[in-house]
Amino acid sequence: MKEIPVYLFLGFLDGGKTRFIHETLCDKRFQSGEKTLCILFEDGDEELDTSKYRGGKNVTIIIADGKESLTQQFLEDSLKNSGAERVMIEYNGMWTLQELAVVLPQNWQIYQIMMMADANNFETYNNNMRQLVYDKINSTEVIFFNRCKAGLDKMPLHTIVRAINRRTAIIYEYEDGTVENDDIVDPLPYDLDAPVVEINDEDFGLLYLDAMDKPQNYDGKTIKFKALTARSPKLPKGSFVGGRFAMACCAEDIQYVGFMCRWKQADTVKNKGWYTVTAEVRAERDKLFNGEVGPILYIKEVKSAVKPEEETVYFS
Repeated sequence: MKEIPVYLFLGFLDGGKTRFIHETLCDKRFQSGEKTLCILFEDGDEELDTSKYRGGKNVTIIIADGKESLTQQFLEDSLKNSGAERVMIEYNGMWTLQELAVVLPQNWQIYQIMMMADANNFETYNNNMRQLVYDKINSTEVIFFNRCKAGLDKMPLHTIVRAINRRTAIIYEYEDGTVENDDIVDPLPYDLDAPVVEINDEDFGLLYLDAMDKPQNYDGKTIKFKALTARSPKLPKGSFVGGRFAMACCAEDIQYVGFMCRWKQADTVKNKGWYTVTAEVRAERDKLFNGEVGPILYIKEVKSAVKPEEETVYFS
């Protein structure tokens, strides 16, 4: 079956999704005559007008009739009737991405995920519907904060995004039309230049995210942290996992995350035991990281430890 590229636009009502789709279809770099299907799962104030687009006759716009339209059959029929070669989806911000994932046709491949948000009410959405905000930011590649006022304090918005996803690009669009990339540098709560980088119990989540995102920054560094260990026959001989249970959003999102640790005496480590681990980090290409480079820990010392007062850590 022919692969159908899908461009997914996320955000909440009046967050600017339709306007962004309109601008994308007006962009000659994107719209060069391909047949495009636009499915709108949220009916906002703005409307798309195919007469304004270059090759507008090749653009089909379908406004879905509520959540009952969120089915594989609806998506397949819409594509077939339009004869389109690619799909743009404006997704309803009140629905989870999992609901879309389970009905997406097998040959529909997500090429890009973008999120649009009104900078003036985004903190309110985060305070009242954090799980839905997390659901969107966790998957998005870039978030556009629009309607920004001059003198905007970017830190609260930056902090919300970075607590969920450290890879997402952040762009601010001001009322006068100017655009600014996020350039805030997040200081680490530990000294990466210390002979032994000691990680406080509550900072393991940040260590994990940063080391996974920038393994080259940790290559050759010696780190020391408290870990809940995991052993399994499925792991390579002479290895165990040193990690923690971490929560990004709410109790339902708690998951165990950790580093692959290599040590000749790995069989002496208990499964679900608490230990203070000292290890040298090496940035290596491994199948664990789908062939990419990631952090592998080579153990220098393992000592039994008392479990921390707070066993769960946070990605913020």
